[in-house]
Amino acid sequence: MITPSAIPLSLYVHLPWCTQKCPYCDFNSHEGFTPDLQGPYVTALLQDFDSQLQGIEGRIVESIFIGGGTPSLFSGEWIQRLLSELAKRIPFAPAAEITLESNPGSAERGRYQSYVEAGVTRLSIGVQSFNDDALRRLGRIHSGDDARQALHLASTTGFNNWNIDLMHGLPEQTAETAAADLSEALALSAGHISWYQLTIERNTRFWTSQPLLPDERTLHSIQSTGEQLLHHADYHQYEVSAFCRPGYESRHNLNYWGFGDYVGLGAGAHGKISRQDGQIVRTQRTRRPADYLALMANGAMPAPTVKAINQQERVVEYAMNALRLKSGSPIDHFTQRTGLPLKQLTQAAEEAQSRGWIEHLDSGSLRATPLGYQFLDSVVASFL
Repeated sequence: MITPSAIPLSLYVHLPWCTQKCPYCDFNSHEGFTPDLQGPYVTALLQDFDSQLQGIEGRIVESIFIGGGTPSLFSGEWIQRLLSELAKRIPFAPAAEITLESNPGSAERGRYQSYVEAGVTRLSIGVQSFNDDALRRLGRIHSGDDARQALHLASTTGFNNWNIDLMHGLPEQTAETAAADLSEALALSAGHISWYQLTIERNTRFWTSQPLLPDERTLHSIQSTGEQLLHHADYHQYEVSAFCRPGYESRHNLNYWGFGDYVGLGAGAHGKISRQDGQIVRTQRTRRPADYLALMANGAMPAPTVKAINQQERVVEYAMNALRLKSGSPIDHFTQRTGLPLKQLTQAAEEAQSRGWIEHLDSGSLRATPLGYQFLDSVVASFL
């Protein structure tokens, strides 16, 4: 039986607006932000949370991630209002990690200072590249100097923890320019870098008008050179695209990958909640901001759409998340967080074990071998 109080709980808050939609982005982001949207949207977020309070009573929030979109379009005053009102509704852990995504183009000293005062403890800064030509090809609206300035502001306005989002495999990128990007990120980092390859997704402008991307040989050179740079800087890879110095892991993302619970707030937000009756459910909100705001027309927002996760889905989703972690997940978390007997995991893992893709489960954790980590999609598919 699942005991929800034993499972970490996080909040994900989606602020869906961007100044301009990037041609590679398939996230739920929308143009058309104006400052007068802040008040109604924060009110809607609070009503959204009120509609989901039943079933999480008595639990404590371990982390909050304010993502988007570009959340740094919102002023510190509105972020403070949101966080203070949420704290009245549910207790935060004393050292809760509260992350806000920021675009370098919207960075300014007063705004970053106001985020500190609002209670934000960590920034995730969407640098993507320090190279102006690369940024132009990506359709980004900031420059390399904007990114450097944003990271300088983070270090001088009270933050001691931030993530740098950095892409590689960019249009026309060479191994040398990719290494220069990563070297600069390491020099300006507070301890955490999300370093991941650009992929071309459906429903993006790059899908219909594909840029010239590096060939396989160049991509391999970028990857191997980058891993060496990270290793020499004492950054360990703890997840597929997450690298950090010891102690700087993203606690919020670790909760996702550990099959923890999270409440999703905002347009298009998803959540996962374990219930006292043994059910695990997914929640989802409508994607378009205007439709989301219209939900509170009667002064109270209805509960989000809910879908129960069946037993087979629990096994697959647990494995899919746990195996992203280099260290894997403690084996006792499986029953605690899925409510299923361990034998359902061991039976599902037989093919992956026989191929040498995962470590022996009697080692105390579900963990991919070095070989399995190279073919993670195939490893996860073997659990279906």
